[in-house]
Amino acid sequence: MKRITVLLVDDHEIVREGIRKLLELEDDLEVIGEAKNGRQAVVMVEKLRPAVVVMDIGMSLLNGLEAVRQILKIVPGTKIIILSAHTDSAYVKNSTDSGAVGFVLKQASILDLCAGIQEVNKGNTFFCPFFAKLHLECERKSFDQAGRPKLRHACLNSREMEVLQLIAEGEATKQIAAELGISMKTVERHREHLMKKLNIHTIAGLTRYAIGAGIIESSVQLTIV
Repeated sequence: MKRITVLLVDDHEIVREGIRKLLELEDDLEVIGEAKNGRQAVVMVEKLRPAVVVMDIGMSLLNGLEAVRQILKIVPGTKIIILSAHTDSAYVKNSTDSGAVGFVLKQASILDLCAGIQEVNKGNTFFCPFFAKLHLECERKSFDQAGRPKLRHACLNSREMEVLQLIAEGEATKQIAAELGISMKTVERHREHLMKKLNIHTIAGLTRYAIGAGIIESSVQLTIV
């Protein structure tokens, strides 16, 4: 039997270890790697070519949603399941918009995750029972009609998304430049483009937007003026 190769991506080591041990009890699944953030995941997917990636959303440096987009540009055939503690259906919508084909709650059972991995590997989509009905509703109507803010980050390119996340995480211009390997002037240019595209003109506003869009978790930034 050919085993389904899996890459685990989560910023909590204890979570990755627990999931790995449970998945390895399944005869048809093989965990071939672990990543602690989205940026590391992109590199590892290109190197290891797993059949399925199990991806958290809220991670430092590069969040799960942007990592999904970058992975699918490099290895389009990769199947990605979001594994998150978030129960808001907006996260499901943002995940599928990014290219993920499955969504499983961390509160769900390991049986749900195993079933999800097996289904997406076959070319199907998978949503744990909690979200199955909500996903169908999201497909029929926009968030505007549902009373939720329509997110605007579809107009941002990958580098702008990376800069936005680092700004929202409280990184200074010099730190962002060093992290991304670009000049400080380039960082400032990206920040100007972000503010123009999103019609947001303060760092606090960008941070609030990043939290609302699920780009970072609210716990990352403790104080927002």
